[in-house]
Amino acid sequence: MIDHLGFIQIDTNYVVERAHHHTLASRIPDYEPNWLYDLQAEGRIFEFFMADSGFMPMHDFRFSLPVKESFSINRKPITKAEVNLMDNVLDRIAREGPLMITDFENDRQEASSGWWDWRPAKMALERLYFDGRLMTTRKKDFKKLYDLPENLIPEDLNTATPAPEEFARHIIRRTLQALGIAQVKEMNWRSRYMKNNLIKQELGKMVTEGEICTIAIDGLKTPPLYILAANKDQEIKLSGDAFILSPFDVLNVFRHRLRDFFDFDYQIECFVPQPKRKYGYFSLPILIGDTFVARMDSKADRKQKTLIVHNLHFEPVELSSEQIDKLVDALKNFVQFNQCRDVVINKSNNDAYVKNIMGALT
Repeated sequence: MIDHLGFIQIDTNYVVERAHHHTLASRIPDYEPNWLYDLQAEGRIFEFFMADSGFMPMHDFRFSLPVKESFSINRKPITKAEVNLMDNVLDRIAREGPLMITDFENDRQEASSGWWDWRPAKMALERLYFDGRLMTTRKKDFKKLYDLPENLIPEDLNTATPAPEEFARHIIRRTLQALGIAQVKEMNWRSRYMKNNLIKQELGKMVTEGEICTIAIDGLKTPPLYILAANKDQEIKLSGDAFILSPFDVLNVFRHRLRDFFDFDYQIECFVPQPKRKYGYFSLPILIGDTFVARMDSKADRKQKTLIVHNLHFEPVELSSEQIDKLVDALKNFVQFNQCRDVVINKSNNDAYVKNIMGALT
């Protein structure tokens, strides 16, 4: 699944199960979080920051190298003391093996001023990570372990840095494989570190070569849309099942796509000031078939084993009894996935639907 999507976004928010597990569980029946850590241990996936921080297939490792080079070249100048600290960090990890930030003494001279005000050792670790001299794995408690690349990369892996044109084509193929249909805007999201508009140039060549086709949607005006020629004639059959999705699922990260293709205006509101929130801090989109039917702001109370739904807001679509049953099934699975037993719904804009849902859950 990670290979199919090319990128699984990681997020620290733990209101419900974290995004990387949530995205996979939405697609893989009976998914177990341990599987992701097994893939890390087996050297089949790695973590890096492309458009966002995420897990990628290890065989795509070489395509992270242009991004690392860009970070190294374009970052602000650093002092001799910072260079020395980075060298000391590298030397210590080489001698002692993988380390966490807590393995380094608190070298902060002044009180922290906020979330991104990292202390010097943390800054050194992250700089080394971004420029590629360190890699990371995650412990099961989500904490980062920093290690040397040679300890994590398989010996037979191709680590040659791709030419800019090859990198651009990789981004194009990966975006279209994950999204099915896309415009240049989405491709550029994963290639923010490229210059000279290479995505658009290589895309034009790939259309001429026949690997990619342009596509139009009746009644919809958008910038040019593209699809892999191999996928053009695929027949897609929807299950009609309900899916409670992560805000950081690749399906949801482009707000314009949701508006254009699904008539669904969605924004994750944890980044919105509280007085301006409409649906809740961490509302999750709910999809049935090809229609977004609701958004659910919820929190897993892990001590009480209860999924607390602060707000279950239904879109202005009429749901059949069969669709309500599908939603109940999805909610049951989501409760279990979050290691809860019970569910409480505190607020909704449709009491009749909630009554039917709660009746089916008890």
